Amino acid sequence: MQKKEIIWRELLIQSRTKKQNIFTQKEIANRLKVSLSTVFNALKPLRGAHIAEVSGRNFRLLSYEKLLYMWASFRKLDKDIIYRAATGVGAKNLEGLMPPSVVFGLYSAFSHQFGEEPADYDHVYVYADENKLGDILRRLPEEKPKLSPNFFILKKDNFLGEYQEMPPEQIFIDIWNAPEWYAKDFLKALEEKLRIKF
Repeated sequence: MQKKEIIWRELLIQSRTKKQNIFTQKEIANRLKVSLSTVFNALKPLRGAHIAEVSGRNFRLLSYEKLLYMWASFRKLDKDIIYRAATGVGAKNLEGLMPPSVVFGLYSAFSHQFGEEPADYDHVYVYADENKLGDILRRLPEEKPKLSPNFFILKKDNFLGEYQEMPPEQIFIDIWNAPEWYAKDFLKALEEKLRIKF
């Protein structure tokens, strides 16, 4: 993910969990260990879309919903996929094979976090550090090349592991960009859980 996406995610999480909508560029830069110019550049498209209002010392997030949908339309899920495989194994069995170092994404994250599934799913996406790939691949069954891929590893950014659980905002924007037919059912359920209204 690009640095500006990590910044957008942080703004969304703080807005939802802390009911905070006023920030300083310095506090965001310090929290995410990025430069002030990186934060400034991440705010540019938000200002242009009237999602954030920037003053001399701070800035205000004007719309959680608009930022969430803007990020969803900007996200390029495929660019973060570092491994894919056709396993021929069901989703729940695949999830059971994963080491503790992975962070479940998309449908698995929704299922684990909310204890429900709006639709049956057969694709598993996990976030992992590239140096942990060997450990994950050793646990997978032999690939079935004649089948379509159903297991995906996404490159984990440096800050994702700092959250206690997969942020619902990350789940939402990833599912928004997923090709599976059942993604729409998960999105609808997430919109209700995040209480998205216009």
